Amino acid sequence: MDTIMKQKVAPKETTLISREELIKQYLEVRQHTETLCKPLEIEDFAVQPSSEVSPPKWHLAHTTWFFEEMILVKYEPSYTRFNAQYSELFNSYYKAAGKHWLQSDRGYLSRPTISEIFKYRDHVDNRLLSFLNNSNELSQIHILVETGLHHEKQHQELLLMDIKYILGANPLLPSYELEAHSKNKKEKETWIPFKEGIYEVGHTGNSFSYDNEGPRHKTYIHSFSICENTVTNKAYLNFIESGGYTKPELWLSQGWDWLNNNDISKPLYWTKEGHRWVEYTLSGLQDLDLNQAVTHISYFEADAYANWTGQRLPTEEETEIFLESNSEKNKAGEVWTWTKSHYSAYPGFKKFEGLLYNGNFMCNQFVLKGGCSVSPKGHYRHTYRNFYQAHQRWMFSGIRLAKDKK
Repeated sequence: MDTIMKQKVAPKETTLISREELIKQYLEVRQHTETLCKPLEIEDFAVQPSSEVSPPKWHLAHTTWFFEEMILVKYEPSYTRFNAQYSELFNSYYKAAGKHWLQSDRGYLSRPTISEIFKYRDHVDNRLLSFLNNSNELSQIHILVETGLHHEKQHQELLLMDIKYILGANPLLPSYELEAHSKNKKEKETWIPFKEGIYEVGHTGNSFSYDNEGPRHKTYIHSFSICENTVTNKAYLNFIESGGYTKPELWLSQGWDWLNNNDISKPLYWTKEGHRWVEYTLSGLQDLDLNQAVTHISYFEADAYANWTGQRLPTEEETEIFLESNSEKNKAGEVWTWTKSHYSAYPGFKKFEGLLYNGNFMCNQFVLKGGCSVSPKGHYRHTYRNFYQAHQRWMFSGIRLAKDKK
């Protein structure tokens, strides 16, 4: 599922940057997306090994469609769409924008070619830059352009998720040739205590945020401790070797069904070769690094692991309080961490009606917090609410534990 597409911003009071700075940011973000695609071969651009995964060329086109559809078509009177059929092919879930091609069928599109999609990007970039240079109504356009840039940054992370799945599904296990994003993990667990009381969570201020991050509100929290460290491969391997995947008492009922129906016995991308564990990474197949954060874990697996340790997953409010308590130290982490909180609206949330929406997706998903090693620079916030279905794990997802005060 293309979850990156689901988070949109509602118009609000925003601190505007200059026209020059906006153009500079536009050029940087658009170029970085193409830079991420440079290690790919032309055959890689159209592959879709799973209905959850989108081909890289679709990402390149869809992020361009956003600027064309949301800005040029609506605000540039003389603009004609580059190709009228792209409105359906590269729309994702914007029901108000008309029909859209099914996500599961994106791999069927051998045409337009990747060459044509790069021409599409160039065309829209040139027209949008010209429009920005000459527009006298920058305030409204600014919000839409900034939204489009954050939307494209989401797709930069999703691109790496999808590229990893595409290459990892190939028995040749080719390397993406990206330098490793791993960080050294501390062996010793450090637990941070928080006192019972009323805390505030949610975004505040005039900087960019998605509508689902607000409004900021008070929440009552019981005393708890949260682990500063995320769970490592070594710790998770102990769970596997203790028979964690064979003990139904550890698992949610749906999780146990998912495990058995899909023959799940280890994290995504792990393989055992004799007595040796290996893991597919963006840099290719490597020996399992026991000191790195366990990654590509479903909610079902995270919850079962927490049960096995005798602890629990934190709520999203607890996680945000922890992240904001030391904002300099707790920047984007190595993995998004699951929370036990269902994804739903904050008190006072008002759904924005129109093309840019978010409330439609507040169903059957759990919140993840904290960012990951491939989160784009300048995109992460402690209030950021990522969300996925309980069985999904192709994203860079891991585990952070919490425990109640005894």
